[in-house]
Amino acid sequence: MRPAVSAWSISIRQFEGYLQLEKSLSPNSVEAYARDIGKLRQYLDITKLPATPAQVTTRVLRDFLAWLGELGLSATSQARTLSGIKAFYSYMIMEDLLTLDPTDTLEAPKTGRKLPDTLSYEEINQLLDAVDVSTNEGTRNRAMLETLYSSGLRVSELITLRLSNLYADQGFVRVLGKGNKERLVPIGRDALKHIGIYISAVRCHLDVQRGSEDIVFLNRRGAGLSRVMIFTIIKALAAQAGIRKTISPHTFRHSFATHLIEGGADLRAVQEMLGHESITTTEIYTHLDRDYLRQVITAFHPRS
Repeated sequence: MRPAVSAWSISIRQFEGYLQLEKSLSPNSVEAYARDIGKLRQYLDITKLPATPAQVTTRVLRDFLAWLGELGLSATSQARTLSGIKAFYSYMIMEDLLTLDPTDTLEAPKTGRKLPDTLSYEEINQLLDAVDVSTNEGTRNRAMLETLYSSGLRVSELITLRLSNLYADQGFVRVLGKGNKERLVPIGRDALKHIGIYISAVRCHLDVQRGSEDIVFLNRRGAGLSRVMIFTIIKALAAQAGIRKTISPHTFRHSFATHLIEGGADLRAVQEMLGHESITTTEIYTHLDRDYLRQVITAFHPRS
């Protein structure tokens, strides 16, 4: 076992014992603290920083919080994660295991400067239930929203999604992301079901325009949809559902990442599915096995 890995394992185990025996916290609370520290450990591993708890600096923690934000975690969730890490380092200082606390001057991300841009799972369901699937456009819209939330796609990736890149049997879609970089992303059963309904009941009856033959989601004239159209559809549905947050297609991407991470999913897997590159270096994060990504979605996504 590497020294850094060993140091973290020992320190976390001792911290958990302190929380259980001296603070009398419930098993769920102890697990929540461990998850917060686990996020930091994953970040250090992904960015190849071989830091022990004593080697973590305030700068590293700032970069870590920025990384969580890039993954889609809200300011509130970042603040909660930082609270757990602060408790860990307070314990380390109290036990004379450290002399300097890297969290001492670190402030939590501000949470009151803008309206929330992440939907709860209940709000996701409200929005989906607001779609009138008795109409052709509603059938398409339900499939699009299920896809956005199921796979964390960017709006540009949704409107360019191709029929030839749907691998329903394997539960994956091939996505063309920024810089024309392709990635395979798991897609849930609900999304695949609604895509199948749309293709078989609506799309097959459209007079598809030249150049759009392989595009999944089309307008009533048989052409691809614009980004503006997706924004308009989502804003109208939010109003119908009584959701007063300022939301956009990107809100579904943030919600996808937030719900996975808060459920305990591996940060590297979420990063891979979002198609992000490293925030602190130019290096692309480690590629993960497709079966593993599929397992993460199945285990942690609410609509898998």
